[in-house]
Amino acid sequence: MIIRDKTNSFALLFAWHGTILPKVFPALIMVVLISTTLVYLSKNHYVSVPEVPAVGFTVFGVILSIFLSFRNTACYERWWEGRKLWGALIANSRHMIRDTYVLDDQPREVLLYRIMLFTHLLRDRLRKQVHSFEHYQLHVQLTEQQWQMLSGHMNPPQYVLEIIQKDLVGIYKRAEITDIIYSALTKHTVAIGDIHAGCDRISSTPLPFSYSVLLHRAVYSFCFILPFSLESSLGVWTPVIVALIAYLFLGLDALSAELEEPFGIQENDLALDSMVRNIEREMLSSLGEDLPPMIVAHKANLI
Repeated sequence: MIIRDKTNSFALLFAWHGTILPKVFPALIMVVLISTTLVYLSKNHYVSVPEVPAVGFTVFGVILSIFLSFRNTACYERWWEGRKLWGALIANSRHMIRDTYVLDDQPREVLLYRIMLFTHLLRDRLRKQVHSFEHYQLHVQLTEQQWQMLSGHMNPPQYVLEIIQKDLVGIYKRAEITDIIYSALTKHTVAIGDIHAGCDRISSTPLPFSYSVLLHRAVYSFCFILPFSLESSLGVWTPVIVALIAYLFLGLDALSAELEEPFGIQENDLALDSMVRNIEREMLSSLGEDLPPMIVAHKANLI
């Protein structure tokens, strides 16, 4: 996620890193070259290219704008829903910190470490990556068999939640907590499970592929016929105007593709590493343990 000072309008105007411009720059250069070549050939009367009918071009542009707006809205909603789910996960982890004070120190520590392990596993599941968590093995008190099952489980975060719930049931059956306290703690585990399911839904259900391909092809087709439609009206200004219009359409297409997968590691995706580290720091602080360093933005990019 890009973290940048937005108060400097001049710096924003010429920003490069973290913008969508580097991704569309090759296509943008191609469109400008076509425009420049077309203007040069036309002004020197080497060729006479028939102008694209204004009516057809305008209708194409309007329809494309509407559908591109729909796609950007849908992709942003996916990004924003992902952020809300992780915000809810942070909130529920804080509820756990407060509500688990009714437990003895040892089971409370184990429970909080398991929540930390869950957040790491959920992030890795969403990003389709694998990290080693051997340093958690002692703290989460899993048996060797449970640890092996966790490593090969089809859904490791869900398996951790099952273990958490099983231990809460055991504590309740031993009459170490009342049914009211058990219900309160279970409510938080259920909420965390709902967050997990919501994140899985976003991760496993992208926008329909054919819809994305259709709009992608339409955007590039529109941008490449821009010079042929505007050259007769704009003359030497054609490359400039075409570049601005193409940047808008190509940029929106590329940005929507990036926002569609909010849990990735691209520059505008959610900073899951930072959120996981914040949860970890808050829980370790509650346990009186040493805190790992905060994750800081590198070149204005917070991962």
